[in-house]
Amino acid sequence: MENRYEKLITTNLDRFYAREEADKALCLGAEKAGHSFSFMAFGEACLIEPDRVTLSGLPERGPKGVVITLYALHAGPQPMEREPFKAFRDLPQSMPFHGAFHINSESVLVPRVEALRRAERKIRSAVQGEKGPDGAGGDFSFILNPLPKIALCYIFYLPDEDFPASVTCLFSANALSFMPIDGLADTAEYTSRRLLVLAR
Repeated sequence: MENRYEKLITTNLDRFYAREEADKALCLGAEKAGHSFSFMAFGEACLIEPDRVTLSGLPERGPKGVVITLYALHAGPQPMEREPFKAFRDLPQSMPFHGAFHINSESVLVPRVEALRRAERKIRSAVQGEKGPDGAGGDFSFILNPLPKIALCYIFYLPDEDFPASVTCLFSANALSFMPIDGLADTAEYTSRRLLVLAR
């Protein structure tokens, strides 16, 4: 029996494959082979097929699968515009999600800021990343691509005598062109969870 996430994944896949776009691979930033589309998602090899989503070769039947299929449904042919990066609170219709976004995507990383700095190279390698842009601020920063057309800029402040550690997560300029606002919040949450795993 399908769980609620599996039902959403199935519904989204049906809608994705029913669409008439001339080039779904271009929209996804993916490679196409037959009816399958492959790309990197959250630092893992992702495959979209008509009846399932897999990550690292294993079926993804949970919320990450829903996020990936939302991306498939909403991604258009335009290229990603990375800068200027935008704060989540500055994105239209984000207000209902502010609290959950801050807790699940930023605050969750605060206790591990020093470990994240030590693991920075590993993280950037794993999640298609690079150093943060000049002028980003913070003690260190990096840009990650959890999905081919969505970039996140993480800015980290180490604790000192006057201030505790803090983390800010920003979104590429046109991220809403490829994902609805709730899906963007989830994208950041699952990226941050991936960072915690990589920083162990």
